[in-house]
Amino acid sequence: MSVSQHPVAVRLEQQVGEGTRLLATVMALPLVDGIFPALILAGALASPLGIIEVGLLVFGGSATLAVVLAEMEGTRREQVTSVLAVGAVVVVIAAVEAALAPTIATMLNIAIFERFAALVILAIAAKTASATVGEYLPSPGVIVGLGLIASLQPAGFEFVLVADPMDVVRGVAAAGMGVVFALGAAVFGPWLRGNVDLDRFRFGSAVALGVLPLSILGVIEANVPLALAVFGVTSLLSLDPGDDAGTVPVDHPDRETTPGTDPVDGALADGGDEEAEPPGSDGESSDSDRSTDPDRAPWL
Repeated sequence: MSVSQHPVAVRLEQQVGEGTRLLATVMALPLVDGIFPALILAGALASPLGIIEVGLLVFGGSATLAVVLAEMEGTRREQVTSVLAVGAVVVVIAAVEAALAPTIATMLNIAIFERFAALVILAIAAKTASATVGEYLPSPGVIVGLGLIASLQPAGFEFVLVADPMDVVRGVAAAGMGVVFALGAAVFGPWLRGNVDLDRFRFGSAVALGVLPLSILGVIEANVPLALAVFGVTSLLSLDPGDDAGTVPVDHPDRETTPGTDPVDGALADGGDEEAEPPGSDGESSDSDRSTDPDRAPWL
């Protein structure tokens, strides 16, 4: 990629290509490999802070930012249109999976499945931080599949469609938060490309994503937005504006100056602001100077 070698985005780019297709794959990946349903079943969307965390870290995050800034082509309006088209599909699929989540929950032991959901998030965080480490870890889909097998309880199966409409609302809100993040990246792309260190943002996002399982497992309270706080600090630390924005060159950039040839040095060498006076104007010229000029009149 032209701006940031994001491990997840680079791997997907080799499979699906660049531009809008890559963005659609990155944003829809949590829906395809089972991460989003796992988070719903684990209760990660139970609070407004959880919705924001999942939207920014799972649907948004460093991979989405890297794709929008490095791979999206066209004008700003074209990029915004592409993000809205991808976001509409992602939101619809997220609503469907949120509606089916209660049915899946009747077949599973949620206490066991929550542990596998936490492992999925940790694996994604490790893959985001390092491509080398990610090669030795199983894919998120494999971990989710193992979690389904380990927590499966077929005797309790019951088809429940949208037992709680708020589950659909929370799912749509989380996906919408990721779409808003991608829109912000497209709108402010020209400024972000010159003022944000994407690799630094990637590592910070991986740390924030690694903190998210702590609230899923109950290590920290759900109302403590630790992952969101880490994400906010990461966003601030990743700002890297240019150092030469406010400097104004004195000379032309192609002009080389040597000691003694700089206009300022020349002015200081000649006495600063004082005007140079012609020889003899001060009336203190020596007689030897007069005598060396044969053309001067005797009376002068």
